Amino acid sequence: MDKNKILVVDDDIAINELIKVNLELCGYNVLQAHDGIRGFAIAKQELPDLVVLDVMMPEVDGYTVAQRIRQNEGTKDIPILMLTALSQLNDKVRGFDIGVDDYLVKPFEMEELQVRVRALLKRSQKIPESMATKELLTFKEITLLPESYMVKINDNSAKLTPIEFEIFYILFQNHGNMVSSKKLLKDIWGYDPDDDIETIRVHIRHLRSKINKVSNGKNYIETIYGGGYKLNI
Repeated sequence: MDKNKILVVDDDIAINELIKVNLELCGYNVLQAHDGIRGFAIAKQELPDLVVLDVMMPEVDGYTVAQRIRQNEGTKDIPILMLTALSQLNDKVRGFDIGVDDYLVKPFEMEELQVRVRALLKRSQKIPESMATKELLTFKEITLLPESYMVKINDNSAKLTPIEFEIFYILFQNHGNMVSSKKLLKDIWGYDPDDDIETIRVHIRHLRSKINKVSNGKNYIETIYGGGYKLNI
């Protein structure tokens, strides 16, 4: 069985090497790049199973690299785990909007990196539940279009990212009932660490903003404080 191939892009040579050693100990084949230009070139040439990408790099930063990966036909579906010392909400929203799959804030434990890597690889190797069917999904005024990640409400449409669509799909399938943050983490990312609820909050905030623009004033996504989220149709 072939080893999963992981590309690590980080200009900090010590951190890059530390990540490489730890991932190799887990049995992965690790490629390295120390700048964004080289990182994107290797991604196009080698088509890794996962990219671990630092945000703050000279010349070409991680956001730009992530955007180029998502815009390239050959690399657009490669999972991206972004490493950042930035914890502000806007930075996460920017990355998630580009198509980053997960964040890990520096400093981090290598065990946590390994958990995130395993979860993203597992997620990328299965068909998302929402993509298991290609037909339209309709209930009342809402229609989901899985192939294009579109949500149509009456005559208005919103284009979502794949992760946002997965969240909305799970809420749609459970409309009227609360879905816990932990369930969303488990179903979509494959893990449920207690300290990572912020990831769901960021995605829900961004998802709600897009849905509200086409909802004609109706608030579809309700936050159940201390519990999770509910889709009201």
